[in-house]
Amino acid sequence: MLSNLSSYNIILASQSPRRQELLAGLDVPFTVHVLPDLEEVYPDTLSGDEVALYLAKHKASAYQHLLDGNTLVITADTIVWCDGHVLEKPIDEADAKRMLAHLSDKTHTVFTGVCLQSKEKQVAFSVSTEVRFAKLTAEEIDYYVKKYRPMDKAGSYGVQEWIGYVAVESINGSFYNVMGLPVQRLYAELKKW
Repeated sequence: MLSNLSSYNIILASQSPRRQELLAGLDVPFTVHVLPDLEEVYPDTLSGDEVALYLAKHKASAYQHLLDGNTLVITADTIVWCDGHVLEKPIDEADAKRMLAHLSDKTHTVFTGVCLQSKEKQVAFSVSTEVRFAKLTAEEIDYYVKKYRPMDKAGSYGVQEWIGYVAVESINGSFYNVMGLPVQRLYAELKKW
């Protein structure tokens, strides 16, 4: 479909199996290339959408040396924003349980920043989705964390897993954004490339 990209070597700079699956769903040929030890730090003065966008651009800058005339790098970062704070990936099970308890019976926002970069240009954007969680019991939180081990997920949950079935009362915005890649918006930007 995206014949305008046929001359590009597209690199997805993400280890996330979910992002890889979602990009593959657009029928875009790509390779995965992840640079090791890329720090995900940001100024603490940024708000949710600014954090996600900042991190996506920061990741893209690390790939400058790979850019030639026909390389397009896609970077992304997803964060969960609740009560004015970023909920990142949990550091351990206790942290994961704490985050899920914090999200219980509340609405939070998932922001994904995406950066498309070639040698000639850069396009970056952020997409937000509001997610409402039902009230979760301690037993439900414990079950999810022990069985699904959400240590690699922002906010300690994967919406496509058991917790999404039992906790998500409503979603306002892109479901795929909550999974980690707003593919509809990405497709629209790639069409313009």
